[in-house]
Amino acid sequence: MGVRPCAMAPVDPDFWRGRRVLLTGHTGFKGSWAAIWLASLGAEVTGLALAPDQAPSLFELAGVDGLVDSQVLDLRDAAAVARRLEGRAFDLVLHLAAQAIVRTAIEAPVATFAANVMGTTHLLQTLRSQPALGAVLVATSDKVYANAETGRAFAEPDPLGGKDPYAASKAATEMVVRAFATSYFAPAGVPVATARAGNVIGGGDFSRHRIMADVVRAARSGEPLALRHPEARRPWQHVLDCLAGYLAYAQALATRPDTPRALNFGPRPGDEAVTVGDLATLALEALGGQAWVHAPDPDSLEAATLALDAGLARRSLGFESRYSAREAVALSTDWYRRQAGGEDALALCRAQIADYEAGR
Repeated sequence: MGVRPCAMAPVDPDFWRGRRVLLTGHTGFKGSWAAIWLASLGAEVTGLALAPDQAPSLFELAGVDGLVDSQVLDLRDAAAVARRLEGRAFDLVLHLAAQAIVRTAIEAPVATFAANVMGTTHLLQTLRSQPALGAVLVATSDKVYANAETGRAFAEPDPLGGKDPYAASKAATEMVVRAFATSYFAPAGVPVATARAGNVIGGGDFSRHRIMADVVRAARSGEPLALRHPEARRPWQHVLDCLAGYLAYAQALATRPDTPRALNFGPRPGDEAVTVGDLATLALEALGGQAWVHAPDPDSLEAATLALDAGLARRSLGFESRYSAREAVALSTDWYRRQAGGEDALALCRAQIADYEAGR
């Protein structure tokens, strides 16, 4: 029998307090938010990632290195990963480190496969020696599925695929995780799973080729934003909804043996039909930017439609995204507007996390 979705955030502070958590990718946008949230929950967090690859970065603006044990290294270096984790023990692992930009993957496919596939392989190989590991959760992507452009929302049993380097690297990562889970971790009683999230937005994202970051740069510069595919549809989700799903999932993996080993995290039913153009219009209006312009890319490999069926997360975890796409945009633009006005980035993140935990 399924669990009914919770009205409040399903993140249990008592579960996380004092937990030794290895968080990879803590220098990135989503990883910085995760580090801030975990630290506020009282977890003992070790971060493992490359240095931020853009300036400004949420990691630096919010002083994340002062909240966690920050270890800067390249997961593509197997020996470095093994050396850095030697003698350290963890209760839980959240693997968020990745090359996460589709256009960057097209420009640098070998580096993307090395980071996403081999980086995950090196981490899992090193984690085999952990003595008291409770669970490992690997974040992949909504793009792991073979997309025939039917518009149908993908569910967890659907076949994996990937016609571009980023999607293929994430689908291959799923296969690596499944192989390590079956061959090594399951016999040791350690649950290992993947989380497939949609397109995440929120304050503090300054990455290249990311819609919210591009909107902010356009609004601040006074230049019009050029959109390649304004008609494309994506499963938009606020970063706190995504991370709440991850944390609820990790809790369940560590405490309930029947927890599924792959789950989708995306918008609520009925909130999937927001296009790139719709989202950009909402954000530009909120930030006072110019209207966007269409700059078609006839050689693009990006899918026209991506949609996720997050029903299994609702049934197995009692988890459902709280914010609509419009609400996610409003929260994101409010963060950027206030941070540009001089408010502290860490305080802004903590305030939005507190509101989320309080059900606001």
